[in-house]
Amino acid sequence: MPWAFPFSLPIFLPKLPMSDAAIADPRPYDLLIRQARLFADPQLAAAPQTETLWDIGMRDGKIAEIEPHLPGPATQEIDAQGNLASPPLVESHIHLDSVLTAGQPRWNQSGTLFEGIEIWGDRKQSLTHEDVKARALQALQLQASQGVLHVRSHVDVSEPKLIALQALLEVRAQVSRWMDLQLVAFPQDGLYGASQNEALLEEALKLGADVVGGIPHYELTREDGVRSVHRLFDLAEQYDRPLDFHCDEIDDPQSRFLEVVAACALRRGMGDRTTASHTTAFGSYDNGYATKLMGLLRRARINFIANPLINITLQGRGDSYPKRRGVTRVKELWQAGLNVSLGHDCIQDPWYSLGSGNPLDVAHMAAHVCQMTGQAELEACYAMVTRNGAKTLGIQDYGIYRGGPANLVLLAAPGPREALCQRAIATTVITRGHCLSQTTLPQQHWSPPVQAF
Repeated sequence: MPWAFPFSLPIFLPKLPMSDAAIADPRPYDLLIRQARLFADPQLAAAPQTETLWDIGMRDGKIAEIEPHLPGPATQEIDAQGNLASPPLVESHIHLDSVLTAGQPRWNQSGTLFEGIEIWGDRKQSLTHEDVKARALQALQLQASQGVLHVRSHVDVSEPKLIALQALLEVRAQVSRWMDLQLVAFPQDGLYGASQNEALLEEALKLGADVVGGIPHYELTREDGVRSVHRLFDLAEQYDRPLDFHCDEIDDPQSRFLEVVAACALRRGMGDRTTASHTTAFGSYDNGYATKLMGLLRRARINFIANPLINITLQGRGDSYPKRRGVTRVKELWQAGLNVSLGHDCIQDPWYSLGSGNPLDVAHMAAHVCQMTGQAELEACYAMVTRNGAKTLGIQDYGIYRGGPANLVLLAAPGPREALCQRAIATTVITRGHCLSQTTLPQQHWSPPVQAF
């Protein structure tokens, strides 16, 4: 089957008269999408009529025009048939170094985070450059076939030879023609878990890692965890990098490093460049402390990433009944106006033996576990794997608008709710005006019996 990436929440222009540039440029469009439905983004002051179908003309890797009808001609035309044209899906949180290793060297029988870390500690002893590259490329092609064009991957830099990082730096260059890949220097064993880990993380930044990572709740002591957060902010400032912490990924209600991360971001003016991933302990905090913390988070304006497939699987393992959902307060963070995105986290690895790489599966789970099934809430879940993810990753040129990058996905659904409900197939994926992937929808043949049973 040819490639076909999934999707992301649309950001579109209102109906505008044909521009002078379009009138002056008689060249055919490189690619012309006919009769696409554009979802009205509530964050725009003006938005297109949702009942109107739109043509999208692309030229030189950019969106040249968006009109109800464009006369053409075009080198290639695609009929959207009234389905949704969406900006690409965004994978905010994945671990490409560990993908597709489930069962190697053994299965995670307890299903816990910590057994997963132990298994990965054994598996990474046999890592090779070729092994990491092959698995990562397979996973990225899988994601691309479902509409993902922007990915942030954490890379374990606790391994002394930095094999995974070196391999993924090559992968980043290899896929750059069709995908944006960011790499997080992630000290899986803790910044101070071993004497060489701090130096290894800094070396990873020198080699070209895009983001500073951390895991304060996994440090040996709380004091080490606090110290690691401050040190990682120092490195982020020194190397001019954003930060993305695995933060409080635990059921312990006393794990409170989120407040440390938020306070550092506030004091250093780095809120929009700081991300707290997981924060599952936030779901176990008593409401008095959570209310106080929410005030700090509103001031700090940091980004959040929840990983509902993994969080609901790994967390609550020590509970009898009732069992905690193990997911951070996604709905409340969204209602507070904070930027929340979603990640797949794992694809068939020591922590999660399942996983398709499709962000629609993630958003679908979020709608259930976070109880976000109202119309606006479903659209918010869709935004969390599109626009919000783009904001978390710091992507500047994102969305479907005149003059913007010709990156989009056609989904076999008329809108976000239907896309989530059906986990709609990405029928066409376009990157830089190039049709990267097309998938033919399956056909069903229905033949009821002539006689009753």
